[in-house]
Amino acid sequence: PLTCRDYTVGCICPMGVELAPVEAMLDNVHPSLPTQRAQNNYTLGEICGHNAVIAVLPEIGNNAAATVAVQLLNDFPCVRFSLLVGIGGGVPDEEADGNDIRLGDVVVSKPTDSFGGVVQFDFGKEASAGFKRTGFLNKPPIILRSAVQKLIARHEKEESRILQHMEEMISKFPKMGEKYIYPGGGQDQLFRSHYDHQGGSTCRFCDKTEIVNRPVRSNPYPHIHYGTIGSANKVMKNGRERDNLKMETKILCVEMEAAGLMDTFPCLVVRGICDYADSHKNKKWQPYAAAVAAAYMKELLSVI
Repeated sequence: PLTCRDYTVGCICPMGVELAPVEAMLDNVHPSLPTQRAQNNYTLGEICGHNAVIAVLPEIGNNAAATVAVQLLNDFPCVRFSLLVGIGGGVPDEEADGNDIRLGDVVVSKPTDSFGGVVQFDFGKEASAGFKRTGFLNKPPIILRSAVQKLIARHEKEESRILQHMEEMISKFPKMGEKYIYPGGGQDQLFRSHYDHQGGSTCRFCDKTEIVNRPVRSNPYPHIHYGTIGSANKVMKNGRERDNLKMETKILCVEMEAAGLMDTFPCLVVRGICDYADSHKNKKWQPYAAAVAAAYMKELLSVI
């Protein structure tokens, strides 16, 4: 029988909507094991030949993530590398030649000249001209950085296997087909950053002339973007603030957990894009975006 020392891959999911598709990507589920303090709730299993331990957070945010990560490493001391898998807010470019980030795409943390893959943007003193960035975080471990390069090379030659892994997930768990499916490109509306949401749970009262005109994509495959992810302890839902941050840090995505992990638990961050971090955000795309991120994780683990 397996013991806690047999698990070498860690995965943290912020919420249940993100945990379900990650669990569904497991090739085999293992029975749970007793851990010392029994604080975290783990799912154990095998994925692409790796024994993986998956933990979900008790609540969202960097502080909860840090606590769970430290506990996971205590409980499973042989974990070699980890992934943070979930959903995030996209930071799109309205210019045609910029990052064409759409709902259902994936953003993966990748070090640049300025940042180690993740920047903490609520860290340091709030200055009158916005935030001072003093949070510089570790890079993901080298084994994950090389796996990413290997996948980038594979995707030059062939389409990603994201949709294939998602189809396998739904044939294994048909109930997931109700929620974890593509909402359709028509449901992906990016409003100009100065235009605020007009109320209600959907955008039916919002002015359609304020929608950014973007060309229809020729294929249904989620695009994968590599670059800097912005992490804060508060939800970003303001298009102007998002764009200011983009000008300053070149981030592709915002989320709320990565900064809590990178120093104690260097990991790769994989985020499916479920909204544009503006006032128009709603939850419609969350399940699909979470499944896309989980499928990318599976494809990445297959090359390690």
